[in-house]
Amino acid sequence: MALDETDRRIVLALDEDPRMTVMLLAQRTGLARGTVQARLERLREDGVLRRHSSRVTPESLGYGVSAHVAAELDQHQIDAAIASLSRIPEVVECMAPAGETDLLVRVVATGPDDLYRVSELIRLSPGVIRTSTTIYLREVIPYRTDLLVAQGVAAQHRPRRGRATGRRPQTR
Repeated sequence: MALDETDRRIVLALDEDPRMTVMLLAQRTGLARGTVQARLERLREDGVLRRHSSRVTPESLGYGVSAHVAAELDQHQIDAAIASLSRIPEVVECMAPAGETDLLVRVVATGPDDLYRVSELIRLSPGVIRTSTTIYLREVIPYRTDLLVAQGVAAQHRPRRGRATGRRPQTR
């Protein structure tokens, strides 16, 4: 789903303060309350906005270690592997990349021993043949939504088409 300028204004304001009320969001963006409410519902339904629970940092819950586990799978058991991984609470994200690795699993743990336990849960999941774990030493660029700003800037610099016809202006 492509975000228009109104969507970007709403999401950027929410990014500054995720707890902002609809009324304050309307005031901050200069939009009608009903417009903001309708747009927020559509953005949630379309999966544009992350769930509220993803705003909680794992560190605040005692999970100070973050890592990714690369998993090689038996191709006949992909669904079973994914189902098993989805039941491990320390698995916070799982991606299927192109290349030699079948799954990249982002995990959190309370410490090195706990990371070993979580890695073993993954390794022993049905369909998992082999794993490789890489621990993150520190976060150097946190999750961000600068894409919204970049999208807005790019939209402002796109060449405009001719007036009413939608065709490019002709040069003589």
